[in-house]
Amino acid sequence: MGKIKNVLIFIIVILILCVVTYFLTIYVSKLSKKNIENTNEAYLSSTSIKIKLYNEDYKEIESVIRGTKVVLYEKEVDNEGIIYKKIKYNNKIYLVNADNVVNKFEDAVKEKEVYVRTSLTIYKSFDNVDIVGYSKKGTKLKVIGFDKIKDDGTVNMYKVSIDEIEGYVYSKYVVDTLEKATAVYNENGIYDYHKDRTYSFELYGGYAKNLDYYPVNKPDFENNKLLAESKTYYLTGSYYVLSEIDKYIELAKKVKANAFVVDIKDGALAYKSDISKEYSKTSYDKAMNSVEFYGNVIKKLKDEGFYVIGRIVIFNDSTYASDNPDDCIKNNNGNSTSWVSAYSRRAWEYNVKLAKESIKLFGFNEIQFDYVRFPEASYNWSKYNYDFNNKYNEEKAEAIQTFLYYATDEIHKDETYLSVDVFGESSDTYVTAYGQYWPAISNVVDVISAMPYTDHFDRNDSTYWTNPYQTVKNWAITGAARQKEIPTPAKVRTWITAYDTPYWNVTTIYGADEISAQIQALVDAGLGPGFITWNSLSSYTKYQAIAPAFNKTY
Repeated sequence: MGKIKNVLIFIIVILILCVVTYFLTIYVSKLSKKNIENTNEAYLSSTSIKIKLYNEDYKEIESVIRGTKVVLYEKEVDNEGIIYKKIKYNNKIYLVNADNVVNKFEDAVKEKEVYVRTSLTIYKSFDNVDIVGYSKKGTKLKVIGFDKIKDDGTVNMYKVSIDEIEGYVYSKYVVDTLEKATAVYNENGIYDYHKDRTYSFELYGGYAKNLDYYPVNKPDFENNKLLAESKTYYLTGSYYVLSEIDKYIELAKKVKANAFVVDIKDGALAYKSDISKEYSKTSYDKAMNSVEFYGNVIKKLKDEGFYVIGRIVIFNDSTYASDNPDDCIKNNNGNSTSWVSAYSRRAWEYNVKLAKESIKLFGFNEIQFDYVRFPEASYNWSKYNYDFNNKYNEEKAEAIQTFLYYATDEIHKDETYLSVDVFGESSDTYVTAYGQYWPAISNVVDVISAMPYTDHFDRNDSTYWTNPYQTVKNWAITGAARQKEIPTPAKVRTWITAYDTPYWNVTTIYGADEISAQIQALVDAGLGPGFITWNSLSSYTKYQAIAPAFNKTY
């Protein structure tokens, strides 16, 4: 009986201990929860790119970029009227101004409005090149979102709204005040070079004072280095030239040429582009080569170690014009000309999409844009009130520069460089009638390639083409001067005359000596030795004849 009693007592004691342990565990758990504050995820937010973090003595310890994810505690601290929140970041406890903490990442950027510093393109979306609008310098934009925050805390693109348009703009072209937006870049007197420049009479191309001269970050792609010195042959996109690519390669290797410019589009497309199906079906139907054939040519050039540049003629595109008359300049009778207006955003999209497609398919090192201008007849057409389809009331040179900002941004995304061809006249100190102004173009793109062809200066003076050294040197001095008038000039790679002159009635044969004279003139004037041989037919016989000029040291 005593043993049974002892067992019962033992069992009761065990039960009591279990119950006590159970309630004690609950109590301790509640006590712990009481002493450990509730937490949740949060994000640091500001109009500034960085947010200050403090210790418990309110001393600044470090700063981190906005958008940073943190652990937020419920506890708030009031110090002299300033409310701080307690956070954990990188396993350390900090205090941060309560205004700098939000619950959602999309609230991390607090800007409500921005102002346009550099006239800009408004994109339909952050992930494609489609255009929904344009805003001029000084315009206020309402901020309604953003695409991403970069590693330095800056926004890549703001989502904005203006006049019932919503879209995305690059943050590098906007600032936070109207005063900053309307200011001009005049470090070292840069703007002063341009502000008063005009021609002796109105050319209708625009004014240098209305263009943008802010520094532009020029990339240096790790896996695609821009050529320091380029000795370049030009090749048309025709099957007859490209089918003989092996002999062009053999010649180029003999003379130590290191680059080729190959047409992607000049009148006709060089390959059947899927992009052209959407924008110009006739261009697709009339393409000269298959994707496979053209791709094999470009691959062979790259496999042989050449730097390959894809050339696209932009606004002088009669085939696109026939499919898209509404994008063209119209005459006084309201009929479309065969020249695509450089104001046409659809034409902008087409050519940039074509460039990006060709980079993806063929791996070009660089894209070269030619005919980035209005037609040579622009002075007369403007004087007699042709309709240029100027939807946004832009000056011609304004539209050209804005197009190049747009194109450069998009092509750089593919780690590819952009070069632009310009008339020799554009190196003068006025904006041309067709909208080209050397400093405004060179400051934006990676390479500028002027065309000072010796028989293009004066049809009635043979000394221009019979003395190629002096002709090119006189011109190159003006180009070198323009390069010094901008903060971030492009690299210069000049087109040289590689055909017999004058083209309309040949009297002077251009051989190796005439080619050498032009190259030497560029060097002596300070524009450097980079060159491209212009021969519209890519004549192998002519390229053989001028080959010794490639082997010389300048």
